[in-house]
Amino acid sequence: MRNWSALPLGASGTPYHELLPAVLAQRITAKEAAVQWHRMVDRWGERAPDPEGRLKLPPSPERLAEVPYHEFHTLGIEKRRADTIREVARNFRWLAHDWFDGERQTPEDATASLRRIRGVGVWTAAVVGGIAFGDPDALLVGDFHVKNTVAWALHGRPRGTDEEMLESLASYAGQRHRVVRWLQLDGWRAPRRGPRRRIVSIGRL
Repeated sequence: MRNWSALPLGASGTPYHELLPAVLAQRITAKEAAVQWHRMVDRWGERAPDPEGRLKLPPSPERLAEVPYHEFHTLGIEKRRADTIREVARNFRWLAHDWFDGERQTPEDATASLRRIRGVGVWTAAVVGGIAFGDPDALLVGDFHVKNTVAWALHGRPRGTDEEMLESLASYAGQRHRVVRWLQLDGWRAPRRGPRRRIVSIGRL
């Protein structure tokens, strides 16, 4: 913590754009989610106004809201995540109004409000809250790695649980996202164990 001082947290202010890749990352590896995100942008994104015409913008909410499930399936995205992505798209106006035009919320309240969207749980809301709103307390409960990072850094144990993480960080309530970022920036990472599982896309089925 001394190495990184106050550690300012940025806020993109674009919860819609942050929600899409966060929903894709539910229950799959970061590598799988990145591949699916690039496929989504390539298939449904609009051309960006760059001189060479090679860049694309994230898919618009209007476009995603009308995509049938079978098209998501071909990208390896199962129905549960596909339905959540479409829910995010259908709630675009609420997302934009609640953060930009309505009575401005605190970052913590804005993060919590994301859970009003069906399919967005604690983990997804925290992922987005830390990026879109700069929520300093957006703790990734349910993440595969974060609880182990905390256990390794604070207790010297390679594996931990969400319950243990919550207890360990209780005294940092209000700043838990910032504390985890301090640990990550300082190079703390729990040792890896076991072979990696084979990734099989449902799009091939």
